[in-house]
Amino acid sequence: MRALKMKMIVFLMVVTITTMSFGQEIALPNVKILATGGTIAGSASSATSGSYSAAQIGIQTMINAVPGIKEIADVSGEQISNVGSQDMSIEIWLKLANRINELLASDEVDGIVITHGTDTLEETAYFLSLVIKSDKPVVTTGSMRSSTSISAEGPLNLYNAVAIAANPESNGKGVMVSLNDQIHTARDVSKMNTTNVNSFQSPIKGMLGGVFYGRLGFFREPNTKFGNTSEFSITGVKELPRVDIIYAYADMSPDLINMHVKAGAKGIVIAGVGNGNMTDAILRAAKSAYENHGVFVVRSTRAATGWVLRDNEFKDDDYHTIASGDLNPAKARILLMLALSKGEKLSNMQTLFDTY
Repeated sequence: MRALKMKMIVFLMVVTITTMSFGQEIALPNVKILATGGTIAGSASSATSGSYSAAQIGIQTMINAVPGIKEIADVSGEQISNVGSQDMSIEIWLKLANRINELLASDEVDGIVITHGTDTLEETAYFLSLVIKSDKPVVTTGSMRSSTSISAEGPLNLYNAVAIAANPESNGKGVMVSLNDQIHTARDVSKMNTTNVNSFQSPIKGMLGGVFYGRLGFFREPNTKFGNTSEFSITGVKELPRVDIIYAYADMSPDLINMHVKAGAKGIVIAGVGNGNMTDAILRAAKSAYENHGVFVVRSTRAATGWVLRDNEFKDDDYHTIASGDLNPAKARILLMLALSKGEKLSNMQTLFDTY
């Protein structure tokens, strides 16, 4: 009888402990949403109008418009800026990056989501990928339709971005870009269409992964340096050197190089024809810009895809030029700005472009 009583006591203890364990709420990941404006926060006078005003809606209103978002993460919002991304600036980049580094250094934050206009989203994401010092996930998202548009995709994009940032599998992937159920690396993605919801693509290397109503999977790993492996830092940085982009075309004048040098550019990216090519006159002007003014010139391409190869139709060393590889002009500009900010010499520039 005594043995039976002991067994009953043990059974009741196990049931009580089990009930207490199941009764406890499991803590959700803490995801901070940093808003910068853009179409995702835009508003139009009509649900069927293609005309709208960007950056009209605050982050808390956006969060409240996403059903179920607080069931996948403990989310809170912060307004960093509220601009259309055509007005994105280096000042905002530095503010945003410093805030992200501050947040991710805390044990209280597991991941970051950034809402952003699509026009310069890929540039912001690539810049952040080079200067954020954490393995925790950072996901940028936006939308091609304003918040008041028929079939606005912003709420689902934001929901998916939070799900990605909250998932431990996203750690160590660097800064990601997620729209339209897709996940891309910041380095490889480009906006490929002016209006389509499938505008963001990684045409050379393909998607990093996919996400479907919060369920996600990764197809590959990033294969360039970023985050903690990046040598670039913005600690104490208040501004970046001026780097301009020049679009190449038939019979372009070398005066363009000279104008940018005179205006104070420390670096120039040529969106060249074909494999980063340009007229002989421009090449001579590029050589002069470096030899006489110390201005670095990077050869990129105006073509949508492909690599700009070093020493392809001429010797880059003869003209002191740098080949961008598969970085488009906008991203080549960002890498050159950061390299110049840390005083890199020409002798190491090509290695940086091959690495990042």
